[in-house]
Amino acid sequence: MRREHFTLDVSNIDWVETDSEPSKPSVSIDFTGPETMLRERLTGPDGDVLAAEETDVALRLQGPLGDETAGVVSVTNRVTGEFILELNESADNVLQFISAARGYGEGATEDEGRYDVEILLEGDQYVTYDKRTFLVYDDDGNLLRQHSLIPSGVEL
Repeated sequence: MRREHFTLDVSNIDWVETDSEPSKPSVSIDFTGPETMLRERLTGPDGDVLAAEETDVALRLQGPLGDETAGVVSVTNRVTGEFILELNESADNVLQFISAARGYGEGATEDEGRYDVEILLEGDQYVTYDKRTFLVYDDDGNLLRQHSLIPSGVEL
């Protein structure tokens, strides 16, 4: 699977800049490549699609944080550590999304997710995850806690 086969689209983040009523941020990842491999990566050993708690979402910076820093957004299998998918995205765009998810989380219940991740295959919904955590790593692989979305009480 190539990163170019993925398209990322976000919604419900504009309220941050306009001080409007918070709404749950959402990211949609559309895959336009061969579906078989992605379906396999999204399937657990029991044959069922992985649940939200079996996946992690992260941003790995490709340079020092700045105006033009690129990053790689990834969804991984939490149990095996294997990458399910990766795609290139501007770090600023992702950090803006994380900021919206953090702001939305201030009014959410403890068990409620802070954002949704929807994975589409050729435009058709395949799976949606309600997520609470979004990890950000620098280009050396160190966790940047101040930029990550980590709910209180979660130990990493």
